[in-house]
Amino acid sequence: LRAINVDLQTDAALQVDISDALSERDKVKFTVHTKSSLPNFKQNEFSVVRQHEEFIWLHDSFVENEDYAGYIIPPAPPRPDFDASREKLQKLGEGEGSMTKEEFTKMKQELEAYVDLITTFFLNQILMLEYLAIFKKTVAMHEVFLCRVAAHPILRKDLNFHVFLEYNQDLSVRGKNKKEKLEDFFKNMVKSADGVIVSGVKDVDDFFEHERTFLVEYHNRVKDASAKSDKMTRSHKNVADDYNRIGSSLYALGTQDSTDICKFFLKVSELFDKTRKIEARVSADEDLKLSDLLKYYLRESQAAKCWVLYRRSRSLVDYENANKALDKARAKNKDVLQAETTQQICCQKFEKISESAKQELIDFKTRRVAAFRKNLVELAELELKHAK
Repeated sequence: LRAINVDLQTDAALQVDISDALSERDKVKFTVHTKSSLPNFKQNEFSVVRQHEEFIWLHDSFVENEDYAGYIIPPAPPRPDFDASREKLQKLGEGEGSMTKEEFTKMKQELEAYVDLITTFFLNQILMLEYLAIFKKTVAMHEVFLCRVAAHPILRKDLNFHVFLEYNQDLSVRGKNKKEKLEDFFKNMVKSADGVIVSGVKDVDDFFEHERTFLVEYHNRVKDASAKSDKMTRSHKNVADDYNRIGSSLYALGTQDSTDICKFFLKVSELFDKTRKIEARVSADEDLKLSDLLKYYLRESQAAKCWVLYRRSRSLVDYENANKALDKARAKNKDVLQAETTQQICCQKFEKISESAKQELIDFKTRRVAAFRKNLVELAELELKHAK
């Protein structure tokens, strides 16, 4: 099952999924499986192995392509991070004897909400489940990125995307070095400053003026909702942990003797264990159906602001500046032909971006409304089920 449920428009002509993934110490290898009836591909079905850096390369190639200025570039999947879970697994694998009593007790307390018996065997099992949960979520995020691209009528035709899907060799893509990261930092600084400038320009189209105002507010609201959703999820998990500590203590007391009071402790311990399982399930459902969805659309709304509205506003400013330059050239009767050519290019670019951007924003609304409706209905049904 996908860890992130977003409503994606699928097309039988091009279907992409991640059929397998292998986690090594410092990297994850994804097996990208493709089925296609498009004439661009040599085969109808094929698979390649890709790493996270190659996903980032594909995303950056879309961003840097000026032909996609009016389209929402799907947000890049986050870098896999298994360090915390892997460290716990490795430490536990070394055995209890290599750990101090305090370290082992602390690890038990952190994970006892997920086990029925506080033993090293069960700790190992739940640590593995925790690791696998993060792993599956990481795979899902990378798959969603590819599915969004494959479902897009324009991006799916990109040559780099086809190379990514079909070329069965290493793409020789490396991560950015410190110098390149520093350059990106300064580019983002310049872009942020430029964004402040163009955001003050009144849009000539009421549709885009409304969308710009709405998306800024929407992004802030989703960001706030995402933080509160994470807090709510952690609260349910903490309650489950507390129930388990109480239940474990009662179980320990109940096994001391066979008296009536000890039997009573065992019965109450079972009650706390059942309640703990429900709270843990509620926490997991909220994380899957709500928190993940909010995080995804937080990134996608940011992409809509950056790759559609900002670029269109930038194009509008360039077009208006070209009009002013043409007026000056005509007044001075100097370089008129060059100014007219520049003005025409800016006009065509602005109109092209406006046309594609409008459809993108309409589709974005349809997609997110469907996704939120689907997930919130499913979450409500699960909440009712747990409340019974």
